[in-house]
Amino acid sequence: MAEAKNRLQALDALRGIAALGVVLFHYLPYYNELYGHSFNPPQFLEFGRYGVHLFFMLSGFVIFMTLERTDNPAWFGLARAFRLLPALWVGIILTFLAVHALGPEDRSVSLGTALLNFTLLHSYFDHAHVDGAYWSLVIEMTFYVWMALLFYTLKSWQQLRWVLLAWVGISYAAVIQAENLSPALSFISYDLLFVRYAPLFISGILLYRWHKTGSLAVSDIIFLGFSVSHALIAYPAPFNLFVIGCYGVFILAISGYLNFIVNKTTLWLGSLSYSLYLVHQNIGYGIIDHSYAAGLSGEIAVSIAIGISLLLAVVIHYYIEKPALTWFRNKRRKATPVPTIHQA
Repeated sequence: MAEAKNRLQALDALRGIAALGVVLFHYLPYYNELYGHSFNPPQFLEFGRYGVHLFFMLSGFVIFMTLERTDNPAWFGLARAFRLLPALWVGIILTFLAVHALGPEDRSVSLGTALLNFTLLHSYFDHAHVDGAYWSLVIEMTFYVWMALLFYTLKSWQQLRWVLLAWVGISYAAVIQAENLSPALSFISYDLLFVRYAPLFISGILLYRWHKTGSLAVSDIIFLGFSVSHALIAYPAPFNLFVIGCYGVFILAISGYLNFIVNKTTLWLGSLSYSLYLVHQNIGYGIIDHSYAAGLSGEIAVSIAIGISLLLAVVIHYYIEKPALTWFRNKRRKATPVPTIHQA
C-alpha cells in the first residue's frame, strides 16, 4: 500500500513540476513572443508549452479511477463540479478584474463573455477565454462528459475499449486530413472530439489499468502503443518527441522509479497546480507590464509575477478549492457510505 501511495504521489509531484513549466513558458518565451522582454529567455522553456499534455495524461488516469469508484453519473458530475468550478469561478473573477485594471488590453473580454466562461461552454459559442490557459479546461470538461456517457452506458471494459480505439483512429485520420475537413467535420473533430489531445487522455486510461492490475493484455499494449504514437503526427518536431518522453516519465512514475522526486516542495506545487494554472497567465502579463513601466528589469518583473501568482494560488487552494471539496466529500460520505465499483 505504501509503495502504491508513493507512486501516486510521484504523479502529484509531476503535476506540480508540469504546472511550473507551463508558468515559466508563459512568462518567459511566450511573453517575449507576444510583447517582448528586455532579455532573451532560455529557448528550452518552449517545451513548457507541452506541460498541459502531461495534465491530459494525468486526467485520463485519474478520471477512470474516479469513475470506477463512483456508483452513478450524478455523483461523478457533482464530484467534478466541486473539484473544478469553485476555484475556476474565483479565478475568472480575479483575472477579469485584474486585466481590466492592469492590462494587457488585448487580453480583456466583455462582462458577458466573462459570465459565459463560468459555464466552460464559451468556446462553443465563439467567445474568448478570460485567461488564455482556459482552453484546456474546456477540453477537460468535454472529456468528462464523454467518459461519463460511455462509462455508465457501456457494460464492460471490452465494449469501452472498442469505442476508445475508434476514437484514437478518428484522431489519426482527422489530424492527417485536417486541411481537407469541412467546417462541420472540423468542429466535430477538433472541438467535440478534440482529436489532437484525445489519445493523451486515452493513454492515461490504459496506464491506469496497468497500474491497477499490474499488467495489460497484449491487445491493450498494442492499443497503448497506437495511442502514444499519435503524438508523432499531432505535434511538430522536436515537441512531439518531448510528448513521447512525457509518456516515458509517466510510466516510470507509476512503476515506482520516480519516488525520489516526491518531497514537500513538489507535493506542495502539485497541490497548488490547478489554482496556479487558473490565475497565472493574464494576471502575470499585467504584472510584468507594470513592472517594466516602473523601470524594473525583466528578470525582477517575472519574479514578481511568479510570486504573486503563487500567493493567489495559495489563497484559492486553501480557502476555496479545498473547503469546497471537503464539504462535498462529507456530504457524499453521508449519502453513499459504500460506493459501488463498476466492473470492468
